[in-house]
Amino acid sequence: MKKLLIGLFTLILLIGGGLYAVYYFGTEVAADQVVESVTADMKTNGQMDQVKTYIEQDPVLSSYLEEAEAAKDDENLVFTTRAEATRVMIQKVGIGELRQIQADAEAGNLSEQEVIQKLESSLSEEELKALKVLAYKEIYGE
Repeated sequence: MKKLLIGLFTLILLIGGGLYAVYYFGTEVAADQVVESVTADMKTNGQMDQVKTYIEQDPVLSSYLEEAEAAKDDENLVFTTRAEATRVMIQKVGIGELRQIQADAEAGNLSEQEVIQKLESSLSEEELKALKVLAYKEIYGE
């Protein structure tokens, strides 16, 4: 009976470790693939310049860019990679909510202000700052 319990416990640990590895590395791979694909498409179609212009003309979004530019060299950001940001977003906001936000935004049912409010209600100031810096680096290629 003792050997059976030890074997069962070991099996549970191995499965748990495997699931964690899939989650950890899966989010990293998925985040990189999605961002690279979207960025490449936007650059190819010339949409990146339109996005930059739109952001720079919107007072709220341009103030976010200014904050991000000022903080881009900060070594104390809570995350610095897409994968870390993806994990935080999944943990704090949730996959279902992120998908709903995306669907509503694409359908025109959510403004950028409403998206920002939803994210601000779920993330801490430090997480928002790190997210702004990552967005800035993606947009301006730094």
